[in-house]
Amino acid sequence: MTAPRLADFCKAYDVRGLVPDELNEDVAAAIGAAFAQVVAAPEGAGAVVVGHDMRPSSPALADAFARGVAAAGLDVVQIGLCSTDGLYYASGALDLPGAMFTASHNPAQYNGIKLCRSAARPVSRDTGLGEITQLAQGWLDDPSTRSTAATPGTVTKRDLLPDYAAFLRGLVDLSASRPLKVVVDAGNGMGGHTVPAVLGTAVGLSELPVEVVPLYFELDGTFPNHEANPLEPANLRDLQCAVVEHGADAGLAFDGDADRCFVIDERGEPVSPSAVTALVATREIAKAGAGSKVVHNLISSRAVAEIIVEQGGEPVRTRVGHSFIKAEMASHQAIFGGEHSAHYYFRDFWFADTGMLAAMHVLAALGEQDRPLSELAAAYSRYVASGEINSRVTDPAAATARVSAWAATQGEVSEDTLDGLTITHDGEPMWWLNVRGSNTEPLLRLNVEAADRATMESVRDSALQQIRESRSQIHEGEAQ
Repeated sequence: MTAPRLADFCKAYDVRGLVPDELNEDVAAAIGAAFAQVVAAPEGAGAVVVGHDMRPSSPALADAFARGVAAAGLDVVQIGLCSTDGLYYASGALDLPGAMFTASHNPAQYNGIKLCRSAARPVSRDTGLGEITQLAQGWLDDPSTRSTAATPGTVTKRDLLPDYAAFLRGLVDLSASRPLKVVVDAGNGMGGHTVPAVLGTAVGLSELPVEVVPLYFELDGTFPNHEANPLEPANLRDLQCAVVEHGADAGLAFDGDADRCFVIDERGEPVSPSAVTALVATREIAKAGAGSKVVHNLISSRAVAEIIVEQGGEPVRTRVGHSFIKAEMASHQAIFGGEHSAHYYFRDFWFADTGMLAAMHVLAALGEQDRPLSELAAAYSRYVASGEINSRVTDPAAATARVSAWAATQGEVSEDTLDGLTITHDGEPMWWLNVRGSNTEPLLRLNVEAADRATMESVRDSALQQIRESRSQIHEGEAQ
């Protein structure tokens, strides 16, 4: 039987494939052994920490990975069920490289592996994953080439959920909050495991003045209620209705591995991730002091950078994508980073992303004053955004050039090419747009923001007209 081609599903930043056709126990064991040889052993690590989500295939795959690591001579600490940020906590607190088995929001037939070095430092194709893939592929093609250590490592189990919950509570104190009612949609993902521990008393922590109304907390990797992907508006509808029905102060939606969190206000309306970024940045700057750096990607609202400066911080603008955020966070020693996809990164959390900590900041900000969340968030929402709009095009470069040519007729504009093409109108009314190509498909992604809705819609429609000049081009839809 031919071994799966790892290059087909070992991506730039993680492993994500169909089970068992692509990702199976043999593959997991080979990747585990290669991870030990390429990353863990050269770092001088004596062990690797391994966790997994609630997908039916996750426990067996995590066990196989652990066997591969142990066969290479390193010990394994298995922490069992955890969120991705729970695995990052373990990697940071134990100072060990780690592996998380999850396919995040992907459908049930998928699984994957997120790898990190000690202290939750990311592993990408350029920083080890490429070499791991090649080494594991060779062993799968010819198992006789794989040697095992004379003394295999040991595998031990450890429950770090109480420590993870206590650590987060130590970073954001909710004990003095006014009483809050919060609906949480876990989407049958790992939020159903972590929220009762962090915001409740499931692991023995003291009771908080936060009443949690649970929605889909049952761990079920087949996702029977809706996809665990809050980036899609349809997956927020149940939460939006429940917030209004229960008269809640806020709603929180986590993705499958609970590293991303979306926020809903008391009216059932989504709070922009840019507004959350600005709110959390304000709190983190107040704690760390003037001059602190905060990273944001270039399609975040202009209000993010403005508010960071107003609060005495220094904004650092970066490309879209978690690898770029994490790299900039580390190189600038930034205290916080946020992006439009609702990933939030904290220096106090080893520069890794944790949706739970961002949610706690929002609840703390809400609970320390009397205004509803809609009014609190409005202070961080200054402009009108289009959301990300995807268009399938035959020639992305030509379409981008047409947008640039159109913009040149719109008065004084400036351009930069940090990530795709960003065009900023420097006069009144304020507007900017960004056009970026997909790395894997003939798609262009358009984001527009303006001082008012009429301007945003005019710029959006004009840019789309240029992008979709050919009648054969297909509108791929819009993602808020």
